Amino acid sequence: MNERIVIVTGSVPVPSHVVSTVPDTAIVLAVDGGLDHALAAGFEPSGLIGDLDSVTPEGLAWAEEHATISRHPADKDQTDTELALEFAAAMNPAAITLIGGGDRLDHTIAALGALGAIELTGVPSVDAWWDGQHVDVVHGPGSSTLRLRTGSTLSLLALQGPCEKVSISGVRWELDHVTLDPTVGRGVSNETVEPDVHVALTKGVLTIFDVPETGDASPAAEIDEGRS
Repeated sequence: MNERIVIVTGSVPVPSHVVSTVPDTAIVLAVDGGLDHALAAGFEPSGLIGDLDSVTPEGLAWAEEHATISRHPADKDQTDTELALEFAAAMNPAAITLIGGGDRLDHTIAALGALGAIELTGVPSVDAWWDGQHVDVVHGPGSSTLRLRTGSTLSLLALQGPCEKVSISGVRWELDHVTLDPTVGRGVSNETVEPDVHVALTKGVLTIFDVPETGDASPAAEIDEGRS
């Protein structure tokens, strides 16, 4: 099992506070034009995935010499990011981190939604940094313990469908076995009152947005129960 796979996608540079969270032992993959941002951040991806319509000629030349390229046709049913996540999940990692961002709202929704793909259900830890904000994804049945700064803000959203028996403790407004319907605001803008926040659900895919203070790198979540 690989320890952590980091996937760099999107159309914006990788923020320095996000770069600092990537362990030296991580396997880094790049999605199309994300390769140029990965290289600029100091990463050396071992793989490049996508239809390669946005990577620069210089980036592609680097990849041809230093990385494995998985090229796909432009006419396809999956986004490049979905293909990269599927590729990473097949490597049986302990964790997958997606790093990206950009000003296309449709791309943002599709990328964050892709973190709920069924192929990722068996990955113990799934998270992302999107435009510098940290996101954790928990596939039910499962749970996660987030170590966050007291007083920080976090939101729970059911982006892929209803989430059943959602519980959260260590926050100002706790939940106990409630159902969150898709995109409803009940889980939005909660506040941590303890450094350890425990989240659990029995069914669905829960997306947890941690809003860090400026310059603050959010700690990674620690999965404390297996998935089935």
